[in-house]
Amino acid sequence: MKRMVNRILPRFVAVFAVMGVLVFSGCSPAEENHVAVEISISAAASMTDALQEINALYMQENSWVTLSVNFASSGTLQKQIENGAPVDVFISAAPAQMNALEEGGFLVDSSRRNLLNNKIVLIVPSDSTLGLDSFMDLLDSGVVRIALGDPEFVPAGTYGKKALEILGIYDQLLPKLILGSDVRQVLGYVEGANVEAGIVYSTDAAITDGVVIVAEAPAEVNTLIVYPAAIIKGCQDIEAAQAYIDFLFGQEAAAIFAEYGFSLAEG
Repeated sequence: MKRMVNRILPRFVAVFAVMGVLVFSGCSPAEENHVAVEISISAAASMTDALQEINALYMQENSWVTLSVNFASSGTLQKQIENGAPVDVFISAAPAQMNALEEGGFLVDSSRRNLLNNKIVLIVPSDSTLGLDSFMDLLDSGVVRIALGDPEFVPAGTYGKKALEILGIYDQLLPKLILGSDVRQVLGYVEGANVEAGIVYSTDAAITDGVVIVAEAPAEVNTLIVYPAAIIKGCQDIEAAQAYIDFLFGQEAAAIFAEYGFSLAEG
């Protein structure tokens, strides 16, 4: 028995010594086996709230990773990448911007995946008394200003324009349109009652009590809405960037996306 104690005791001492080093150094074994890495992400403005929460969770679980995010309209982000902005991961609110980058040779081969789906909706200020309940009601004389993302740069604006064209009222509404630089600016216009109505994603409307959804865009539009993600060439750590994208498709991220009204486009 004494011999067993003599054999086991040194092992316990060694184990506790290692544990002591880890505790006092504040490092876990996982942290010790990874080199610090920073991932630069450019993401559509409509993803701001959901992605900030997801990124905080990712960095909590992967403490050696720092995520820095630039939120803006997808068209603006596309131009920044084309002009040499240091970006590792790009998440667009529409395929068009990703298509342009892919055709220009800016994407890491086979890294592109469709991540999310969304819906375009018509919103009004929460205290609106106009009684709007359809896109056709935008023709009413009481509607003087309608906020819409600039269709040239803002996917929500592109989809919104398409919805109005399908309904045959886009040209009639042109004099009423107030163009925003991104979908969050459009949301702000409506929330602040600076306009009578606005066209945004359902996920944007969900983050505030200051607006009310009164109608959804035609199915022909909403079935087209997809958010692709990809790694940009020049990424300093493709393996780390891929691990991050994989996390976005996992259950933890999916649950957060769902809370904000998104749904995963794959899996």
